[in-house]
Amino acid sequence: MKLSGGVEWGLHCCVVLCGAGAPVPAAKLAELHDVSPSYLAKQLQSLSRAGLVRSTQGQSGGYRLTRDAAEITMLDVVEAIDGPQPPFRCTEIRRRGPMAVPPERCTTPCPIARVMDSADRAWRESLRAVTIAELAAEVDTTTPRELLDRARAWLSA
Repeated sequence: MKLSGGVEWGLHCCVVLCGAGAPVPAAKLAELHDVSPSYLAKQLQSLSRAGLVRSTQGQSGGYRLTRDAAEITMLDVVEAIDGPQPPFRCTEIRRRGPMAVPPERCTTPCPIARVMDSADRAWRESLRAVTIAELAAEVDTTTPRELLDRARAWLSA
């Protein structure tokens, strides 16, 4: 599977927003992750279109999750940014060339397509099983406390 870089940034932003007590401006998220504000804005727009985050305007505006982080999965974020299309699309190569199999003899899916589809389903199920809340909890247990405290203070400043 090849995912766009935006998926990583989208997941990081969702984890940050999960622990934020107030909306976080896009510029602050971009600065925190050392990424281009315009690039991150595109990812946040995708998350917003998918209904995962919403922005509020004004002095205390910014982004926040639209629902509890335990209700948003990694797959939700991946599909919001990269789309729901499977990475493999069978073009029925077995029906082409000098040894082409006639369409009426292709009564079962191509073995390659079947394996790729199975792998895609397993991958999606794996991502569907992990929520943003679970990711945030893991960040809390694997990141030094002083770093988390500094990041939270910086975000709220």
